[in-house]
Amino acid sequence: MAFRLENINKQDVAVKGQKSSLSFLEKEVIVFKKPFSNKIKEDFYTELSVLLNAGISLKQALDLIKTSYKNKKNNSELQSVIDGIVAGQSLSSSIKDRNRFSDYEYYSLKIGEETGTLSKITEQLGEFYNRKNEQRKHLINALTYPIIILTTAILVVVFMLQFVVPMFEDIFKQQNVELPAITVFVVNISSFINTYGWLILVFFMIMLLAKMVLSKKKWFKKLMDSIVAKIPFVGNFVETVYLSQFSQAISLLAASKVPIVKSITLVKQMIDFYPLSYALEKVEQQLLIGDALSDCLDQHKLFDAKMVALVKVAEETNQTELMFERLNMQYNSKVQQRSKLLSTVMEPIIILFVGLFVGFILIAMYLPMFKLSSILG
Repeated sequence: MAFRLENINKQDVAVKGQKSSLSFLEKEVIVFKKPFSNKIKEDFYTELSVLLNAGISLKQALDLIKTSYKNKKNNSELQSVIDGIVAGQSLSSSIKDRNRFSDYEYYSLKIGEETGTLSKITEQLGEFYNRKNEQRKHLINALTYPIIILTTAILVVVFMLQFVVPMFEDIFKQQNVELPAITVFVVNISSFINTYGWLILVFFMIMLLAKMVLSKKKWFKKLMDSIVAKIPFVGNFVETVYLSQFSQAISLLAASKVPIVKSITLVKQMIDFYPLSYALEKVEQQLLIGDALSDCLDQHKLFDAKMVALVKVAEETNQTELMFERLNMQYNSKVQQRSKLLSTVMEPIIILFVGLFVGFILIAMYLPMFKLSSILG
């Protein structure tokens, strides 16, 4: 670490906050332009926990963190929280009505303030967002390479249909060669792309804009998540990522002594994957009428038998925090394994698909060439 917090004089904190001794707080990595993204929250809660554990007051700690933010939006967002604290509010109350903070964070911080464990809660929130960001990285890493290969393949096929096929077509027309059905099919596709290619491009642009506009609509989110869940390999991987987030959140809330019904309610609002959030909504309704959590989970295919069995043991032994922490470790391990497997499986599938398509075009073009050579011979 770049400085020793235990040597900081509480009276001089505000003055020394901008000095190089606090250089680690200045290492802000902004991945997204929106204020207080998950990456910013990871750094924020981790740094806040370190400063609170060092005995620095909450107001001084927030002032120190604020000086490290170069992004104006992040700076303004945190200043609003500080203003709330100066006005006499608690940290949880200061973030309660701010869109950038979730109910999960609000209730976690509120419990920390009521039990005197705010530094521990902020540390746990930092760990939560750290794992969430790591899982996002695994998801991006797993899909980036296959997407690059697929995009390149599509461009190659379009290039062949746009430029190569018309060259062969001109040769066949000049020699009056009778074209096989497979060649006619490829030539027709090429003609369609040459004539209406710009319309296809406009269509995809409209679809992209529509996705950006509709991304916050509940029905659209439901449709897209349902489609993703049914994609082979990808759907299973995405489900594992969100189950990992679910188990970690329950573990942290259990450690804060939050009742299980309230925990499910908070996590349901936090999860951004419709199949899981819908299942948790049903679980919440069943819990309210007195059913056991393990029985509620058992009625949904999304929760595997191993999770149900461990939750049942947790209920019998009152070890909810421990069991969900263990589940989270298992799901994290699965995420890493399946991210590697996803890349490994998708790469040869895409290459095979591209090879078949390119081979199909080449065969369609060379079949008339054989006829042409026999005529010329």
